[in-house]
Amino acid sequence: MSDEQIQVKTRELYAQLTGKISLPCTLHVSGTGNLASYYPVTPLVAASVALAGITVSQLLALRNGKHDTVTVDRRLASLWCKTSIRPDGWDIPPAWDSLAGDYATADGWIRLHTNAPVHRKAVETLLGKAENREALALRVLMWKKAELEQALVQAGGCAAQMLSPQEWQQHVQGKSLIAEPLFQHSLSVKAAPPQWELSPQRPLAGVKVLDLTRIIAGPVATRFLAGLGADVLRIDPFGWDEPSQEADVTPGKHCTRLNLHNPQDRHRFEELLRDADVIVHGYRAGALHKLGYGSEQRRTIAPGLVDVCLNAYGWNGPWRERRGFDSLVQMSCGIAEQGMQKSGSQKPVPLPVQALDHATGYLMAAAVLQGLAQRVETGQGSETRLSLARTARELMENNPQADNEPPIGSTGQADYSVEPEHTVWGTGWRLRPPVWLENSRLVWEFPASPLGSAPAIWR
Repeated sequence: MSDEQIQVKTRELYAQLTGKISLPCTLHVSGTGNLASYYPVTPLVAASVALAGITVSQLLALRNGKHDTVTVDRRLASLWCKTSIRPDGWDIPPAWDSLAGDYATADGWIRLHTNAPVHRKAVETLLGKAENREALALRVLMWKKAELEQALVQAGGCAAQMLSPQEWQQHVQGKSLIAEPLFQHSLSVKAAPPQWELSPQRPLAGVKVLDLTRIIAGPVATRFLAGLGADVLRIDPFGWDEPSQEADVTPGKHCTRLNLHNPQDRHRFEELLRDADVIVHGYRAGALHKLGYGSEQRRTIAPGLVDVCLNAYGWNGPWRERRGFDSLVQMSCGIAEQGMQKSGSQKPVPLPVQALDHATGYLMAAAVLQGLAQRVETGQGSETRLSLARTARELMENNPQADNEPPIGSTGQADYSVEPEHTVWGTGWRLRPPVWLENSRLVWEFPASPLGSAPAIWR
């Protein structure tokens, strides 16, 4: 029954992406287990991975006329949502800042996101410097959750009060998502026909992907594209680091830095964009426009561009420009509250992994692949928008988690590739790919690398 749930969900996602009801190829589901959750996390994640694989099959069929069967492993798809690499003799830094987390307020709960120094500074400016969570908790307790959320957002911070699903549905931003599709897709100008080979061995060889994404969904999308052979160049601003994520999301990518406020770096960025086939970005709505690189400007610089973008809370409504992360969206839309209610806990209970990020990442990869197929067929570029909040709705509207699958536990050696990955941090073992085609496999050509470790050039 649970495998059927993945099959059904994959067909639903494919219909939302393409408008077509039937899958173009055969889909097999392998593996066993579910991540323990009150929501169908494993079925949604596995279906999102499957959709990405199906769009690979669809793209390759434009060259060879044959749709390869796609196989998704539900266990591996779930494990990739934790971490994809197991270090051998070295450690990955903690995922969370010491002050990040859920705090009781005078009338409920709020989550503070302090991983970025600027976001921690906003908390400490408003609430005072805190040596530890216990000291900060006493100050948070004096606030009402809505007032503290608003104050921190106005101060440039990141926070989300805990709402129930019903409260979110009545919230002005929740209402704005009702009519918002999972994939907001539009076609743009035509360009010269692409010369991509589209070989089964390296489906995206020769495809240049400009990656302007950060934690976590966007990097998951571009990691998938890199595994298909795309030339992925990730660009970060100076001073931005993700020490807990780099080894996980950068295999097969080159990572550089540019300051888009600097004229010389802007010129270099425009040169890179002009040669790009794809741009994937996770800037808040309007942020690139303010830098002079809105949708129209990107299309002018790079006609035929496949443009896929993400934000946290959706592309309509007053929160379209609000900073947000998976853990915050879970608080806002009612996932954490439902977990608390169903478990009988006295505090928020989120999903067992950052599933909104990971599922959305694979949906973004599928949108890129669909855009590449349209480019091959019609010569037209495209723009597709997704959001974490809209993915949350996809999860919450699903049937409850099927209970006939065993829980997915910790990884074993059989879950990892037989060859080690030699990174600058040390040797590690990468999980086996969660999806494959008859003649195509995800293969990352070089190991993960630190942000800013490469020049700003296409290879």
